[in-house]
Amino acid sequence: MPEYSLQLKLSQKLALAPQLQQAIRLLQLTRLELREYIQETVEANPLLEQVEPGESEQSTESEPESQPLDEYQEEASFSDDYDWESVADSWPESTAYTGDFPEPQIVDDSTGSLREHLLWQINLGHFSASDAAIAAAIVYALDEDGFLDDDIEDIRASLAPDLLVDADEVLAVLHRIQRMEPVGVASRDTSECIRVQLSVLPRSTPGRDLALRLARSHIDLVADSDIARLRKETGADPENLETALELIRGLEPRPGARFDNRKDEYLVPDIYVRRNEDQWVVSLSPDNDPRLKLNDFYISLLRQQGGKDAEYLKGRLQEARWLLSSLELRNQTLLRVTQCIVEQQEPFFEQGEMAMKPMILKDVADLVGVHESTVSRATTRKYMLTPRGIYELKYFFSSHVKTDDGRTISAIAVKAHIQILVEKEPHASPLSDQEIADLLRETGIIAARRTIAKYREALGIGSSSERRRAYRRLAS
Repeated sequence: MPEYSLQLKLSQKLALAPQLQQAIRLLQLTRLELREYIQETVEANPLLEQVEPGESEQSTESEPESQPLDEYQEEASFSDDYDWESVADSWPESTAYTGDFPEPQIVDDSTGSLREHLLWQINLGHFSASDAAIAAAIVYALDEDGFLDDDIEDIRASLAPDLLVDADEVLAVLHRIQRMEPVGVASRDTSECIRVQLSVLPRSTPGRDLALRLARSHIDLVADSDIARLRKETGADPENLETALELIRGLEPRPGARFDNRKDEYLVPDIYVRRNEDQWVVSLSPDNDPRLKLNDFYISLLRQQGGKDAEYLKGRLQEARWLLSSLELRNQTLLRVTQCIVEQQEPFFEQGEMAMKPMILKDVADLVGVHESTVSRATTRKYMLTPRGIYELKYFFSSHVKTDDGRTISAIAVKAHIQILVEKEPHASPLSDQEIADLLRETGIIAARRTIAKYREALGIGSSSERRRAYRRLAS
């Protein structure tokens, strides 16, 4: 007979308050998304109204009355040291035309985007709740070509603190996504993309094993079509080598290229940075101020009415106060994070990309006193207008490369060095990746040839053979 027993167990769980969920959601919205959200909220909540130009934002609620409103609402309480949580809700985009046509006009978006295509596959796949959250974080970190911009630690930070996962869990989900359609998506470089596509081919495919070897160790020689060195490095006979190269040429080096990911978009800055005498001044765009106020008529009605009407108005008043507090907190967080970025990257504003300092999310999070995920959400799809141009806030975060004196230099600064070297190279004999690495080493920057190839591709610069052919076409 099995033995049965009763046990009492206590446990603690983190629960998201509604106002915190709203604050998190507002922080990650872009300027246009925020405007749409506020417009929808104002239309749905009679206690809120937008302030007209020249009108004061003060409401009669602040005036002394015989019956105070404090009993009708609970103040939203936020502190500067809390951790933001991720919210999986998505915001639908309306495609209906609101002009003079009697029927709604549907936008032709048949091709869809890479992100939508992958999220659709994730929803149909057998993912657990945690794996689905990891997969969504990976998909949102992809660039237009389908490559993964963020490293594993950045993905983990974007999920914390509500979902704490190990690097192995992120890698396991990453490998599943890489084998979705299109195969090779979410790869971290071209070599990995080619290897993933080769790995799904049948083992009996002619040239598969040699092609995997080439993609793993000799991708630069493949890109340069350096047949002589490939034969010397691999020891393969010409026929087998040509079979493997033909197999690689038939693959897609940029898996997201066939999707419509590059739609025209006008960038409007969220933050302005300007020089004022001897310091840099940061200010938010006026569009970040929605100019909302509480509706005077419904405030007075709330004081007079009772019953169900009063209960309804009390609920809407609480929602209105949460929204106003969340918007204020959003602006404060965005301003603090941006000010910290400007202070840390002041050499960039003074001297340009060559002076960019290495910086990661954790550096700013520690200085501001918030979680890394807060910094990640505050800097995603937010843009800064500077005397040097307009930049996404994420631009100022980069990995680092060591120098021969033990210091570090940012990846962006290394890319700037590579760009200058390529611009000054002789057209008759363009610099190879190894030659660029050697020239950088002479300046004290230690970077492997594979790292140079990665940065070169990120800059949109072709290989030495591609540049040589381009120079010949220009000369002819």
